Amino acid sequence: MGKTSWQEIARTAQQIRDASLSRVDPALPELPANLAKDVTDVPKYLLTTDEVVITQTPPEELVASLATGKLTSTAVTNAFLRRAGLAQKLTNCVTELLPEEAIARASELDKYYEEHKGPIGPLHGLPISVKEHIGMKDKGLNAGFISWWDRKGEDDANVLKILWKAGCVFYARTTQPQTLMHLETSNNLYGVTCNPFNRDLTPGGSSGGESALIGLRGSCLGIGSDIGGSIRSPSANCGLYGLKPSSYRIPTDGWSATMLSQEQIVAVIGPLSTSLGGVKLFMKTVLGAKPWRIEPSVLPIPWRDQDSHLDISAGKKLKVGVLWSDEIVKPHPPITRALREIVERLQDVPEVEVVPWKPYKHDEAWEIIATLYFADGANEEREALEASGEPWRPLSKFIIEENPYVKHLSLEEVWYWTTRREMYRRAYAKAWNETATGEGKTGEPEGTVDVILAPVGPGVAPLIDHARYWGYTSQWNLLDYPALVFPVSKVDPKLDVAEEGYKPTNDQDAWNYRQYEPSKYEGAPISLQLIGRRYAEEKVVEAFEFLQAKIGLPFATFV
Repeated sequence: MGKTSWQEIARTAQQIRDASLSRVDPALPELPANLAKDVTDVPKYLLTTDEVVITQTPPEELVASLATGKLTSTAVTNAFLRRAGLAQKLTNCVTELLPEEAIARASELDKYYEEHKGPIGPLHGLPISVKEHIGMKDKGLNAGFISWWDRKGEDDANVLKILWKAGCVFYARTTQPQTLMHLETSNNLYGVTCNPFNRDLTPGGSSGGESALIGLRGSCLGIGSDIGGSIRSPSANCGLYGLKPSSYRIPTDGWSATMLSQEQIVAVIGPLSTSLGGVKLFMKTVLGAKPWRIEPSVLPIPWRDQDSHLDISAGKKLKVGVLWSDEIVKPHPPITRALREIVERLQDVPEVEVVPWKPYKHDEAWEIIATLYFADGANEEREALEASGEPWRPLSKFIIEENPYVKHLSLEEVWYWTTRREMYRRAYAKAWNETATGEGKTGEPEGTVDVILAPVGPGVAPLIDHARYWGYTSQWNLLDYPALVFPVSKVDPKLDVAEEGYKPTNDQDAWNYRQYEPSKYEGAPISLQLIGRRYAEEKVVEAFEFLQAKIGLPFATFV
């Protein structure tokens, strides 16, 4: 019997996905014949009023209603299953729905509530979506490779075990790109996932299935991963909140990827959500379970929100450094406008000081991280692709074959580049310390920048197959700094006109400059990120909450 072709495997994958949608009850409605580029409103006209209200409620409000019995888990789960099914039809974001398992779990939770007169845990009854390469026991674990199609999860990933014990419902698994190393989401198993705000654009990657699903409110809280922007790019492109924590705060055992044991650039797991409350709910729940007891690599740091990390009450100002450009690729006009609007409003807030942030050798940072991404010369990726004969996607070629820094490193070369990483981290810490205005009694710098406000990319969501610049996200992976993405506004061609006469400084800058035509991006979400020093996730979140309260972010309605 001959080898199964990659096309046959892809057909099987899509048939299994489609069959899972067909088992949603009541059956999913048909889509309108003529769809606009922006499909974010479509589910509102095809679902019941109750389903729309439930799926557009932030997760922190849903768990409150579930905990008091105002809502049942069965009703909430059904609503999200149906909206997730519509999201799949509109954006191609799901690898499979889990209707039978999800409803059975929801029914168990409702029964528990009736018997015990209260919730089973802090996530009682809340549906959560999961990126496919985060393992579920006995379910596929292909990480975007056709040759890995028959791999199964031996157990649930540790992070899923924690969320399950807290009472959540898993109901949807979402798409990811070939190799997992794209800032978009396309593979040969399922095809291209598109952005619900404009289907000509990408939802980002590699957690783009999550962002498209959440952007359409087919989920309110999902789990993604990030090694170069894979939580932040999708969150930004779809107007969501997303947190990339520092390494080893959230457990990762049980996921699938190439080069799993490498420690030079450590990938992380984190949340994407419709609200900041959802991000906090995820972090508090996972860290509240003390995951370091089951996964020793996780640092024993609980979620530290009992006390303020800002000291504003003591007369200290929140000092925000603004990164207008990384001085390699200049951001498109919508990004600059968002930065400018925030800065202008913050100038009227007496508790905030805004200063420019000078990027420190961000070109060197890319050289280091791009070299360390594929220390085996991308052999594992090549082998996984060649095993099935599937074609290389354009962005797989970009990040591997067209990347001048990809080569097989000797052990001594790995040591050399890891030393370069550490030297760069020390230099960046020194640059941060030099923003101080004074010195404490023990010599520590005082009055330094608290957080950096920065672009998430050189533009809003790119056209499909055009996400070719990682510098605004990978920079913070190299430094291992936490970063919180948040929505600001939407592209308005009347306000975000192309910059005439700009002289690009290099080939990447020129390529990015040529991409901008305002009408192509009309209505696309504009997002930014807030960055803190290593392991300062709580401070970053608190700083954003403070800014949000003072200036009313976001400045637009997204769904």
